[in-house]
Amino acid sequence: MNYFQLFNIEASFDVDIQELSSSYQTLQKTVHPDKFAHSSEQEQRIAVQKSAQINDAYQTLKNPLQRAEYILVQRGVEMPNEQHSFQDTGFLMRQMELREMLEDVKFSSNVDAALADVQNVLSSEFSQLSQVMRTQISENNAASNLAACDNLRKLKFYQKLNVEVDRLEDSLFDD
Repeated sequence: MNYFQLFNIEASFDVDIQELSSSYQTLQKTVHPDKFAHSSEQEQRIAVQKSAQINDAYQTLKNPLQRAEYILVQRGVEMPNEQHSFQDTGFLMRQMELREMLEDVKFSSNVDAALADVQNVLSSEFSQLSQVMRTQISENNAASNLAACDNLRKLKFYQKLNVEVDRLEDSLFDD
């Protein structure tokens, strides 16, 4: 089942989230298990399965990074696992710099400002890289798809780093 076809939307990185949500609600109404309460056990089971598939598809398409991965996998791009190392040494150096920047927040004389700086840097770099990946996905050729895959992995790093920022913020301001 193709998730884009399921929701009757164009297979593209740029998705109208309101349209997606509307299609999701319409589909869920048609297969909601409550509608099959008086049906056979098999029909109830099928309704639950279809409802779960629709939920999975919706969760995938509404999240930009999951959507990008789904598109790339649909195109036959083999996604490397998380332990696969980056060949981009510049990115590896930037990773270390960002982690040091995050670590330095704890020792800053103005924790609020230091945290805001980290958040701004991460947001800016995420947005720039996301735009590059968006362009690569829209180009849809072997080289651009591989480059988009590499950038998707980098974006996942930024996403994890943002989670660490949130944890740090919680630990610093929980009194």
